[in-house]
Amino acid sequence: MQNNSKGVTLDHISKIYKDPKTGKDFYAVNDVCLTIEPGSFVTLLGPSGCGKTTTLRMIAGFESPDVGEIYLGDEAINELTPNKRDTAMVFQSYALFPHYNVFDNVAYGLRLRKVPKDEIDRRVRSILSLVEMEGMESRMTNQLSGGQQQRVALARALVVEPGVLLFDEPLSNLDAKLRVSMRTEIRRIQQTLGITAIYVTHDQSEAMAISDQIIIMKKGVIAQMGSPMEIYYHPSDEFIADFIGEANFLKGTVKRMDGSECVVDVLGHECTVETDTARNAGQECEIVLRPEAIRIAQQGLLPCTVELSCFMGSYQNYHVRVGDTLVKISDSCPINKPIFAVGEQAYISFEKECAHLL
Repeated sequence: MQNNSKGVTLDHISKIYKDPKTGKDFYAVNDVCLTIEPGSFVTLLGPSGCGKTTTLRMIAGFESPDVGEIYLGDEAINELTPNKRDTAMVFQSYALFPHYNVFDNVAYGLRLRKVPKDEIDRRVRSILSLVEMEGMESRMTNQLSGGQQQRVALARALVVEPGVLLFDEPLSNLDAKLRVSMRTEIRRIQQTLGITAIYVTHDQSEAMAISDQIIIMKKGVIAQMGSPMEIYYHPSDEFIADFIGEANFLKGTVKRMDGSECVVDVLGHECTVETDTARNAGQECEIVLRPEAIRIAQQGLLPCTVELSCFMGSYQNYHVRVGDTLVKISDSCPINKPIFAVGEQAYISFEKECAHLL
């Protein structure tokens, strides 16, 4: 398969709909600017109604932006119909033809393009091998499992060798275990081919597992974009910190800056956090702590009371009360550690590099 990967640029894109109840216009997508590099895997992530699916559909050509221009490579594509764009979509519902077998489903797009028969045969068999469906060419789609149907849908999109591959929540109809294996397969295939992929999901763990870059959307705008690690450890606000994984928030007051370290007063105790933003003494702030970044012991930074202690195999799950704040802790590999029971007094602590300041 050829690598025809192209970049995507959204230049001040907006999409306006009319609210059927109020009759007023509202922005589903509001002045979005975005550059996606060729060969990268980018995920649009956010809660329902945030604009991620509308953005994907505008790239695909199923919706038209009211403002702004979309570029595929260097080509402006606003006026092009979906079939004229160098993109292919993998849908949530698979959208397979039930009266066609696997081979004919995958070959459909090539036949529309008048590709020679021998080349169709070669390309279809090659792509079915890539998605691990070889030997099933004659099966009807209703004889396939959900995971197999999704592989056929993926093969059908890939076989036309698009410049950009689009995914609209493709795994939401699969059970949890199959979702994990299929997302791994999608990432493997994308990296093997070096194809540009734009993926829409509301599943945070899915986005973290497969993406080079995550774009978090909220109310039609981009709230933050960056690598999974950047967004997880350096969220720009409380919404993002809480949306990506689990997060604890400790309210405090800045006491002083020591170079790149900020000393924060939390309930009369000094906690140090590394930050790249200068803060003023007396300024209110919040320390963001992931559950796995917190240690619980008989001595530490902040006193706490244990409210939940639950063995989860690879970690001990604690809920502790620090002042009025509930703090969740994932204490890894608990076999050689003291286990704190409900009602016990303890202390929590954390490394300054593992906390983030809002």
